[in-house]
Amino acid sequence: MGLPEHVRIVEVGPRDGLQNEPGSVSSAVKLELIHRLANAGLPAVEATAFVSPKWVPQMADHDTVLRGIQRRNGVRYPVLTPNLKGFENAVAAGADEVAVFGAASESFSRRNINCSIDESLERFAPVMEAAQAHGVRVRGYVSCVLGCPYEGAIEPKVVAHVSDTLYRMGCYEISLGDTIGVGTPLQAQRMVAAVAERVPMEHLAAHFHDTYGQALANLFAVLQLGIATVDSAVAGLGGCPYAKGASGNVATEDVVYMLNGMDIDTGVDMDALAATGRWICEQLGKQPASRVARALAARATEG
Repeated sequence: MGLPEHVRIVEVGPRDGLQNEPGSVSSAVKLELIHRLANAGLPAVEATAFVSPKWVPQMADHDTVLRGIQRRNGVRYPVLTPNLKGFENAVAAGADEVAVFGAASESFSRRNINCSIDESLERFAPVMEAAQAHGVRVRGYVSCVLGCPYEGAIEPKVVAHVSDTLYRMGCYEISLGDTIGVGTPLQAQRMVAAVAERVPMEHLAAHFHDTYGQALANLFAVLQLGIATVDSAVAGLGGCPYAKGASGNVATEDVVYMLNGMDIDTGVDMDALAATGRWICEQLGKQPASRVARALAARATEG
């Protein structure tokens, strides 16, 4: 199968990125980040997470953030809702798309939420029923699809089982996450091929972290199989709290640069995107993890 003509990018920086950055970020900065990303042409910007502030203090202002978004036509603003209470709070704040997440690792599931994979999936049933009743779209995340910090390699058939379960429960799209960034291209292809036997390829997305510098190679590998939706974070924000040293999501700037070079349309304005990455890193007091962002900044300085 050839490469897609268009790739939809789901920007996860405001949630998955900032959630795993040290320190707190003001609601005003989060809203400015969301607006800048939408204005740069990102079709989906994951805004926040309706989770307990006790466990994720960085997302404690979820209600303020979601209510404060100046929505742009054609842009989706999904939020993470791991349980029914979170879903109800999100809908009350104006959510029209939510996300739930499961793990493809028994060890990860038991050590972090104290239940098996299947038990964790059963907990989503009330959320799925409520979403259907409210006409809210649900996206499903599967973590540890290419490796687990506790048990190492993960069998593709397990990823396929979790993905198929979420899809049959009603998730319109399944995002396959290499949460700790250990995968390599052939592993990524084998995993996606196994999942695609049970979930249609057009309902799959790739969510790769760049810990070992393999994310772009892995994305290219799965684009060749038919994946046409990619999750990424501006400036490569974030990390993984469960794996020491795991870096953030693949940088949106790097993904867009690669896709532009292959004449694959994204609808994203690279200049506006790079400027947004520089801006949010200034707010965080750090340098962009994106190599493209750093190269563009150096070229501008030389000019």
